Formats: sequence, structure tokens, C-alpha cells
Amino acid sequence: MAKMPAQSAASVDKPRKKVDKTHFLYIAVIVAVIAGAILGLAAPEVAKSLKPIGTAFIGLIKMMIAPIIFCTIVLGIGSIAKAATVGKVGGLALGYFMLMSTFALGIGLVVGNIVKPGAGLDISGATYETESKEAEGTVDFLLGIIPDTLLSSLTGTSILQTLFVALLVGFALQKMGTAGKPILRGIGHIQALVFRILIMVMWLAPIGAFGAIAAVVGETGVQAIVSMFTLMAAFYVTCIIFIVVILGGLLKIVTGLNIFKLMKYLGREYLLIFSTSSSEAALPRLIAKMEHLGVSKPVVGVTVPTGYSFNLDGTAIYLTMASLFVASALGTPLALGEQISLLIFMIIASKGAAGVTGAGLATLAGGLQSHRPDLVDGVGLIVGIDRFMSEARALTNFTGNAVATVLIGTWTKEIERGQVDEVLAGRLPFDEATMTAGHFEDAKADTAEDGAETKTDIAEAHITGREAERVGATH
Repeated sequence: MAKMPAQSAASVDKPRKKVDKTHFLYIAVIVAVIAGAILGLAAPEVAKSLKPIGTAFIGLIKMMIAPIIFCTIVLGIGSIAKAATVGKVGGLALGYFMLMSTFALGIGLVVGNIVKPGAGLDISGATYETESKEAEGTVDFLLGIIPDTLLSSLTGTSILQTLFVALLVGFALQKMGTAGKPILRGIGHIQALVFRILIMVMWLAPIGAFGAIAAVVGETGVQAIVSMFTLMAAFYVTCIIFIVVILGGLLKIVTGLNIFKLMKYLGREYLLIFSTSSSEAALPRLIAKMEHLGVSKPVVGVTVPTGYSFNLDGTAIYLTMASLFVASALGTPLALGEQISLLIFMIIASKGAAGVTGAGLATLAGGLQSHRPDLVDGVGLIVGIDRFMSEARALTNFTGNAVATVLIGTWTKEIERGQVDEVLAGRLPFDEATMTAGHFEDAKADTAEDGAETKTDIAEAHITGREAERVGATH
């Protein structure tokens, strides 16, 4: 038998490269938004009749809220416990992440109240007015958090009950120690299943966006387009200010480094993130580059993976600004007390919101449903423009984690300052040859040894094909 030529054999054995479908879906969403807006302006009555399409898509998102919140919180508590066991680095990192996430959420609220992007876009109508509930007293509100049974918190409509039970389960599993690990792994597998279903749902985003945008534009005209562009512009400007002023100022004060030099060093990663709308697409490169910059492996191994779940500055800004936009657009702005309560909810629920396609939308819907169920259908307004804001979210999340790694390294004295200066000056360039599969596996192994196994396992469960399937949120 004749032997197959070596070249032919190599071509047969070579694994086929997966096709990146992200751009196809991105284009489909853009086309759907434009088509919906045109239809809304050209044939308002026809466009308004398409509202059930957007409502149906939001119904699918609402279906996923409870399991996503439950799994994210339970596994998040596991990540906190594991990171805290690392000692000074883990505790310092967690404290910094919580502080910065809260600050970012607060900035989103402040900017949203100043800009008021949804003002003048009153699409409330009788539907939303009849669905709104009377304000509950404090006692009734607190009693309403307690579900009838543990399982009813997952099947009911109260997200606060889901959050309450998730916290109980998470802390109970931590008290169980080793005996609780199999259950945590099982919940991790359930989360992977839930996220896979959510990814499937998000492929219907173009259809949902078309129906929602067409109905809104058909009812309000050009004002809807203006309001959505105002929200996008305000969000991008807020993210830029947060990176340059807040993160840049903190980096300068603590380390004396220039934020723009650090961003230049991470230039290739920014291009990768911009093309995939996913900060997690650059996770292995960030690990390698932070080590090359001079930050010690233990600090990088704890800070970077943990930050990808707990230090989502861009997502935090997005969640609060989008919530205010939806409330204003529906003609029922959130009162100050509701905004503060929503901020507290988002501080907990936003952890892991950038983990997979559509999780940000689900978290947004969950926050609104927990406080004002009558506002959930307004998330349809965000579906059409969410994809256009995903780049800013991902870039802000990534920059926040890069800065955090340098800061934690400085505070713990686990950074070679001389090497940092050499690298940022361009005299010690990063060797792309270090970005091999072996290096990434070593980095993940170090991460696991430093006590962040839960985050790594979750990342591994979704890393295959995520770049091809990501639509929006999130990191």
C-alpha cells in the first residue's frame, strides 16, 4: 500500500480551526436594529404590532434569571473563601475589588441621574401602569424575602428570595468543608448548562432587538433613537473618565506610573478585546504580561482570575446606568431609596456578570425585577444597543484588572519596580514566544495552587468557543 505523503498526512491530522461566529451575530444585530428603526419611522402602526416579539425575547431572558443568580452567588462565595485563604494578597485583592466595584456602581448612578438619557422617552402606557405594585412597608418587604420553601425561591418571581437562599446555600457549603466540594462542583456543572442555554437564547437577539426597537420607535419616533444614542455616548464617556481619571489617578498616586504607558504595553490585548467584546479573551495574555512586567507569580495568580469575577468596573457602570435609563424611559424613575437598594443588590449579583454571553442582561433584568417588576419588559430597549456598549464594558473591566494587579503587587511589595520601568519604557519588550499553550497551562496551574480553583474551573467550562459565541455583556 502506498504511503500517504507526509504533507497530506499532516493536513489530515491538523485540527480544523473553529469559525468565529461572533461577527456574523454582531452584523445581524446591527441590521436588525437599523431595520427596526426604519420600520418604526416608516410604518409606526405595523411596528407597534411587533412588540410581542421583543416581549417574548425578554421572557426568555427572565426565565434564566433565577438559576443564573443562584449559581453565580453560590460559586462566588466559594471563590471568596478560596481567595481569602491565600492570606494577605487574597484579602487585600478582595477588599480592593469590592471597594472599586461599589465605586463604579455609584458613578453609574451619579452619571445616570445627571444625564437622564431616558428622560422624555415615555413609553409606559397602560400596561406598565396596571402592572406596578403599591409600595410595600419595610416589614412586608423584609418578610417577602423569605421564601415558602428553598425550591420555591428558584421557581418563583422574587429575585430577592433567590439571592437570600443562594447566600444561605453558599455559606452552608463553606461550613461543610471538604464534604461540600462535590456539591459545589455539581452546581458548577449546572451553571455551565444554564450558561449554554443562555447562549442559545442570545442567538435570538437579532429577532428580539428588531421587534423591540421597531415597537419603541413606532411609538415615540426619533426620540427613541436620540435617547439610545445618548445612553451609549454617556456610557462611553463615563468609562473613559473612569479609566483615565479614577484608575489613572490611583495608579499615579500609589505607584507613580502613567496609565497611558501601561495601556500602550497592553495594546495587543486591547485589540483582541475590541474584536471579541470579551475581556476574558485576553485572560492568558494578561497573566503572562503582568508576570513579564515584574509582578510576582503568586500575586498575578490570585489577583487576575479573582478580578475577572469580582472586579467588573465596566459592567458595574453599565448595570446602574442601564437601570436608570429603563426606569426613566418607562416614565417611572427610581426613587433615591430604590437606587440605593438596587446598588446593594448589584454589588452582590454583579459578581460573575461578565462570565458568559447575555449574563449582563440577565443580571440587569434580575435587578429590575427584584425592585420594580413592572420595569423588566423595558430591558427590551437595551437588547438592541447592548452589543454596541459591550466593547467599552470589556475594555474597562480589563483595564481595571491590569491596574489592580500592579496596585496589589505594589502594596504587598511583590513587584520588581526596576523591571516595570524597563518594560514600560520599551527596553524590555514582551516575547510573544512565551504565549504558548504550555505557558498558559502553567499559569492556570499556579492559579489553582494559589487558591482560585473555582474560578479557573468555571473559566475552563466556558473557554472553548466563548469568543465565537459572545454577543455582549459582562468582566
